[in-house]
Amino acid sequence: MSEKPLQLNIGFNKFKERRNTERLPVDPVLFICSLALLVIGLVMMTSASITAADNNFGNPFYYSERQLLFIFIGIACGYVVWRLPLQTWDTLRPVLLVLGLLLLAIVLIPGVGQTVNGSTRWIRLGSFNVQISEIIKVFIIAFLAGYLSKHREALLKSSRPVILPMIVLSIVASLLLLEPDLGATVVIFATGLSMFLLAGVRLRIFVLLVLVATAAFFLLAYISPYRLIRLTAFTNPWDDPFNSGFQLSQSLIAFGRGEWFGVGLGESVQKLFYLPEAHTDFVFAVIAEELGVIGALVIIALYTLLAWRALFIGRALQKCEQYFAAYIAYGVGCWLVFQAYVNIGVNMGVLPTKGLTLPLMSYGGSSIVMSLIAIALLMRADYELRFQYSETDKERRATC
Repeated sequence: MSEKPLQLNIGFNKFKERRNTERLPVDPVLFICSLALLVIGLVMMTSASITAADNNFGNPFYYSERQLLFIFIGIACGYVVWRLPLQTWDTLRPVLLVLGLLLLAIVLIPGVGQTVNGSTRWIRLGSFNVQISEIIKVFIIAFLAGYLSKHREALLKSSRPVILPMIVLSIVASLLLLEPDLGATVVIFATGLSMFLLAGVRLRIFVLLVLVATAAFFLLAYISPYRLIRLTAFTNPWDDPFNSGFQLSQSLIAFGRGEWFGVGLGESVQKLFYLPEAHTDFVFAVIAEELGVIGALVIIALYTLLAWRALFIGRALQKCEQYFAAYIAYGVGCWLVFQAYVNIGVNMGVLPTKGLTLPLMSYGGSSIVMSLIAIALLMRADYELRFQYSETDKERRATC
């Protein structure tokens, strides 16, 4: 009887020793969270799109088949990104920034950019539409990560290093607003400001930047009639449930029907032409209806865990003085989770309606591919954290 605990203890010690010596090439928590969101997203997007796909194309799995193709493309691109050293991104960041600005300008050329629902955000490539705002998010993170790592010490002492990146962000915002795409503008600015804060910019400068950005966005909403309608409609969508409040009121009905445990997978009523964009911007409402509050909380928990892991990796890299990789991790984590929370907030009626997808879950090729590339960047940052030091450099590795 006394030998069994000893055998179990020996086995556990061997497991710990093997775990410490045979490190995985990817962070398991990050990998599992990303895979869970991707798989659940594909299932729920399929459920939300079956009726619309059958009605529009005569194939109930039209959207899910294309989504699966986008996932494969995203994984392939992500693998290439994961194999590239982050130093490559640091070297190419000026080129990426210029390329991103050119793409944002090209999409505004009549006849080149594709207009859908009054917004010109896409460039047509064969049978696919490429949304440039999704690409520029990654390029901006790479640019800011390199700039902040280069001017890290100056940021702690002066406000001057903030001027250039704010000019770049303002140019990007101006081009996005011409499409118009206020949602992407808000996400990019929020990501940039979060990176400033985590890089160590002085608090009073950060607060000033937040106040200026907030005032500018409220001004933009006030001077644009359709934005002002969206801004005010979410406070009480039932005042005009068949016009300005239609999307939100249908989304709230979906939440109400779902209750605690949902009506069951595939049993949503709101996706049957009641809820517009059920498989894109409002897939979370379908999740809440079919899987209930419990299912919705699981999704929120997965995004929260993803954010925690990104910040954990970034902090560890910062301690190892790998600042570019650290700011890449911070930027990717802040972008994906902030956009996810905004999308969830819109679905729940606590934020004005914005045309933002739910990362890794909503239908859309550009969103899926760039989200997977961002996850690959985060995994590469973690990989370099754990494998860039030699076994003999134990003292420095111990600090990480």
